[in-house]
Amino acid sequence: MSRWRAPQGASTAIITAEGHRKLKAELDELWRVRRPEVVKALAAAAAEGDRSENAEYTYRKKQLGEIDRRVRYLGKRLESLKVADQKPSDRSAVYFGAWFCIEDDDGKRQHLRIVGPDETDAALGWISVDSPLARAILKKRVDDEFEADLPGGRRGFVVVSVTYDAPAP
Repeated sequence: MSRWRAPQGASTAIITAEGHRKLKAELDELWRVRRPEVVKALAAAAAEGDRSENAEYTYRKKQLGEIDRRVRYLGKRLESLKVADQKPSDRSAVYFGAWFCIEDDDGKRQHLRIVGPDETDAALGWISVDSPLARAILKKRVDDEFEADLPGGRRGFVVVSVTYDAPAP
């Protein structure tokens, strides 16, 4: 079996304002807090002597590389992202940033939100604008029926509600 995978298409470079703030906060935390801590621990491990058999030194060096990779990625990604902080003029249809409720053919309801690929969170019900479900529901209104080609097969849904104000916790 081969390890080769087909290259994936570029993700959409759009993000909500709160998602942008979270990524900036992560970058700041990595650069100002985590990285200095790891550099300090790496220096202490290096001072212990023989680095070839020093597990702490090897671990900290790997940890520093991971932090630096994430910092580089976030730095480049934040520059290329477009922040969508405006609500659409037509708030009765589903667009980027919308919270919506859908019901499937079995009567199961899901409360979801369309967000950028960098801020998806299945636990919160935040789906990427690049996902098949999000692409199928764009521009739909309450009571509109639609079908989406999902990994489990083609499924039918109906839009139950649409809002652009965050739901109550």
